[in-house]
Amino acid sequence: MRAIWKGAVSFGLVSIAVRLYSATEEKDIRFHQVHRDDGGRIKYKRVCSVDGEEVAYDDIAKGYDLGGGEMVILTDDDFAELPLTTSRAIEVLEFVPTEQVDPILYNKAYYLEPEQTAAKPYALLRDALTNVERVAIVKVALRQREQLATLRVRDNVLVLNTMLWPDEIRAAKFDILDEDVTARPAELAMAGSLIESMAADFDPASYTDNYREALQEVIDAKVAGREVVQPEEAEEAPAAAVDLMAALRASVERARAARGEDIPSSSADDDDDDDAKPTPIKKAAAKKAAPAKKATAAKKAPAKKTAAKKSA
Repeated sequence: MRAIWKGAVSFGLVSIAVRLYSATEEKDIRFHQVHRDDGGRIKYKRVCSVDGEEVAYDDIAKGYDLGGGEMVILTDDDFAELPLTTSRAIEVLEFVPTEQVDPILYNKAYYLEPEQTAAKPYALLRDALTNVERVAIVKVALRQREQLATLRVRDNVLVLNTMLWPDEIRAAKFDILDEDVTARPAELAMAGSLIESMAADFDPASYTDNYREALQEVIDAKVAGREVVQPEEAEEAPAAAVDLMAALRASVERARAARGEDIPSSSADDDDDDDAKPTPIKKAAAKKAAPAKKATAAKKAPAKKTAAKKSA
């Protein structure tokens, strides 16, 4: 790996010289845009929209659009004058319980390697973090931007996780969740049984990117000059609309069968709630069907009156 940043962790009066490495890498298969007829690469030119001339990279600056056609132009000198006091330091601000950091804040992960002379203070901070079960909240400047981050321990190595700022997290506002929707105790119990029947220890190595593997197979086949034949997967017929309880019970039985467990003949979880109205999965479909019944009843009403008149 190649270090992308060098600096120091500022831990009280202790300074730990470190190198920063990207801890992750994308495995997506990348493509170039090419001319379909001859495979030639498609190139793009930087052209000014005002004079139509091609612009050299050194002549390109950053512009902030004010709207109405007005643009504020910022140069490299403008960015150089910004107060990035943590430009070459990872400043520890405080130590907080690990569970208090919402995972939605995490952005990108980096490994920290100590310089040869900083191995002992590095190990001190690493072991101290492990013992107190806390993460360090830090500030660091990466790529001309100050970022909030955490320092934690993974596989005996300090890991820096950059984080989003609180105002970068969108609020979750969905009107449908404001409605008074509750589940019956029996449904909650059955859902708990389903979760329990599917419980396992997380092993990330057991999961694979099926799409990427299939795409790589297509590429390899093209290179080898052979045709790719993908087996067709049997699609299950869509199940009819059933109540939530029945769907949960069927899911539990299928999960237990997949694990080779015995399936009880009946479940006692909902015996005390049999008289309660089942929660339908497709409420909307039921609501749409209701007016049709009323209309049918209304059409039949005149026929009854006519029959009564004839009998009179």
